[in-house]
Amino acid sequence: MSFRDAHARRPEQARQRKSRVRRERVAAFGSLLVVVAIIVALVLDSTSGSKSHPSKATASAKRSSSSGSRAGQPVTATVPILAYHVINVPPSGSSANPDLYVSAAAFSSQMAALKANGWHAVTLDQVEAYWTRGASLGPGKPIVITFDNGYASQYTNAVPVLKQLGWVGVENLQVNGLPPSDGGLTDSQIRGLISAGWELDTQGMSHADLITVNTSQLSYELTTAKQTLHSQYGVPVNWFSYPFGHYNATVIAAVRAAGYVGATTIVSGWASAQQNRFSLPRLQVLGTTSPAQLLSQIASAKATTTVPASFSGPGNA
Repeated sequence: MSFRDAHARRPEQARQRKSRVRRERVAAFGSLLVVVAIIVALVLDSTSGSKSHPSKATASAKRSSSSGSRAGQPVTATVPILAYHVINVPPSGSSANPDLYVSAAAFSSQMAALKANGWHAVTLDQVEAYWTRGASLGPGKPIVITFDNGYASQYTNAVPVLKQLGWVGVENLQVNGLPPSDGGLTDSQIRGLISAGWELDTQGMSHADLITVNTSQLSYELTTAKQTLHSQYGVPVNWFSYPFGHYNATVIAAVRAAGYVGATTIVSGWASAQQNRFSLPRLQVLGTTSPAQLLSQIASAKATTTVPASFSGPGNA
């Protein structure tokens, strides 16, 4: 090839080199666009995945909501409250009302029936927190199991049954009215109830019929009982149980003034957040009540949530 021919081909070679460089640059830019597209797709997929899979806190909140309560928000579900007295057979020759006695075997069978039908025991304080703040009462159907007067059999016979189920009770203690010689709880047994997780409430100092006493004794029965039990056992005493189930507007006002959260009656029905907290109904469980009858009693009472403004009829509480 002559010098002239070589010189003539140089511009053509230069153009080819420039064209090749441009093609390489275009290819490189195209590869970069592909990489960017892949990264964008991954980011979008990650964002979409986080939306479709809630956090543990969100999942926990949904689980709490599905159990019937929503933390921080009041709820309105009704809850049955049972009332027991002596968890034993009537003593030989006793003139006491046999309805007050539920044998340990019968009590155990009743609790087993409740468990088998989805019930579990809670306290009145827990129900109040459920009604006012939406605090969870756990899965299943909540029920409150109360015990009146402070009989020792409530510790010796009821505690083991409830403990085996992982349940607790509510003790409505009359402070001075039932000494150990008459089958009453001892100090150590009361402390044992508290250690077992039971709630301690009261029926006053002497279990006096409050609709029959004067203003001074009314204040003594309510205020002194609350203060005495709180001082002696170091636990809040938030609920009152009316002796004999008797109450009226004057008694309710005094219970409220004494600083109680609420009070329970022996009027049949289920307790509701819409009711007056100072006249909540309870279902009395008698000595002749079979497990099947107890379940029927609970079910049939659900429709009753209206409680009278006063009550002075017959009762065992």
